[in-house]
Amino acid sequence: MAWWEGFDSTRLLIAPDSGSNGSNPGRLLSLRHPKSGNPICYLFINNGELQELNWSKQSYRSWFLGNYVSEDGGIYTATPVDPVFILLPIFEEARMKKGDDDPGKFRQLEEIIFVSDYPGYQNLLNVAGNCMQVVCEIKEIGSTKFFRLDDSKVLAWLYYKVCKLKETLPALDQNYAAQDEKNTLSDAVSILGEYVKDEPWLKLLCSRLNLELPNATKKAPDVEVFTSYAKSKHGSTSTNDLLQEKSSSESKITRTLRSGKQGSKKAKMETESRNIKEMFSRASRKGR
Repeated sequence: MAWWEGFDSTRLLIAPDSGSNGSNPGRLLSLRHPKSGNPICYLFINNGELQELNWSKQSYRSWFLGNYVSEDGGIYTATPVDPVFILLPIFEEARMKKGDDDPGKFRQLEEIIFVSDYPGYQNLLNVAGNCMQVVCEIKEIGSTKFFRLDDSKVLAWLYYKVCKLKETLPALDQNYAAQDEKNTLSDAVSILGEYVKDEPWLKLLCSRLNLELPNATKKAPDVEVFTSYAKSKHGSTSTNDLLQEKSSSESKITRTLRSGKQGSKKAKMETESRNIKEMFSRASRKGR
């Protein structure tokens, strides 16, 4: 069953804690995937952090959530992603280059992040103004800033990212520590290539590193990226309606993803879960 089906059912989400009182759970935004361009669901925390949502599920697994057993054993994870990856394609398009030798036009930030059919980008206005300075030329006229993507800055940023990833991989997996440095570098580029288009960025990066352009990147078969969700008229959905604090003080980052009216005082009985007390009482009556 797709994640957006069965909104009356409880879902389990593992994400960084958004605050002790849960007052800033964030919003779900529909944005374009930086590699494929397909609509993908991201979690935007109000402190400016953007997180990618993934879903994985194993057969024959359920979750004990409070007094209920959720028969859907899927688990949803939110992991931080650098907003520059997400914004890079639309800043590239905004230059409106007429040829390889044309550096493109300077544009106002409000113009750049206005993407047809994707109003969720409007939530990233302040984030874009801060993070995209690392890959853009900026001109100021009065109090107005104009941005234009700079190829040399983008390439330097990608080079930094792949070098940091190459340093991190051996610490995460012993297999990386056992292989030679060039293979680790190639693997780092391949991982980075999941979020960067081959033309022009990945090709330019491989040329600088003296590597061949890696084959199509692959994700683990049991992990899916959220591809859609029920959008509001503003292109985003408040996670006040979707995130419910888990009642365990030892696991603050764990929450249940659910649908329902904000401020509901009593959890609704799920269509795919049962009250534990009822399950055991039925079992005891059958045994008599």
